Amino acid sequence: MNLQRIYAIFLRQFYLMKSNPSRLASIFLWPIVVIAQWGFISKYLGSFGKSTFGFITVILGAIILWEFVSRIQQGIMMGFLEDIWSQNFINFFASPLKVGEYLSGLVLTSIITGLLGFVILVLIAGLAFGYNIFKIGLMILPFMSVLFLFGISAGIFVSALIFRLGPSAEWLGWPIPMVLSVFAGVFYPISTLPMGLQIFSKLIPASYVFDGIRSILAGTALSADLLSGFLIGCFLAFAYLFIAYKIFVAVYRKNLKTGAIARFSAESF
Repeated sequence: MNLQRIYAIFLRQFYLMKSNPSRLASIFLWPIVVIAQWGFISKYLGSFGKSTFGFITVILGAIILWEFVSRIQQGIMMGFLEDIWSQNFINFFASPLKVGEYLSGLVLTSIITGLLGFVILVLIAGLAFGYNIFKIGLMILPFMSVLFLFGISAGIFVSALIFRLGPSAEWLGWPIPMVLSVFAGVFYPISTLPMGLQIFSKLIPASYVFDGIRSILAGTALSADLLSGFLIGCFLAFAYLFIAYKIFVAVYRKNLKTGAIARFSAESF
């Protein structure tokens, strides 16, 4: 791994965002709208529940953390698509740049945008709705690390799909966070789902994170179940990251061998 090459990929994405403010709007505007909308909905529902149930505590925390995953995943995908739209992708690999260095540069970009988006959402939730996500305690750090790894693996996997199927397949990447949220138990315990779907949910690292957060907010002390759930989520996140990377590399090599990489552009594959 050459750190200068990784930094060069990051720097290119930085200048793209700097020269095109509309990209910043797409990164930050939608999460702000979502947190405001759900904040007011939670506040309204809370007026019915009075003090018996904290809708804001349950919903806003889930929204903030899931938007963090979405920003990471879509940040990688957007960086990859930007290179496709500008027909600049093949130029990278005419240089000594390696696949791992290229992906690392995209990951670095998504880390910055994801953390900035997270900070903005936390500030809005705190100032507008009095919500403090850090009431979860220090466990928020390992939980976020699992979500971070899961978001990276999802972003690399979607990029590999687009790389294999062509730029028109980008529509597959946008609904993925919404679809996964159904099975990850973002807003409800996975025990709410039918038994068949629960089996699928247990394969998603984020489901262990949100179950753990709900346990902590319910006042449950750190237990063996919480620790084992975190370790399983962490193992799955690392496994998916490794698999996603291998899939991207395999697609790259196949396209390189068949010559398809030379025809990869925004118009055709």
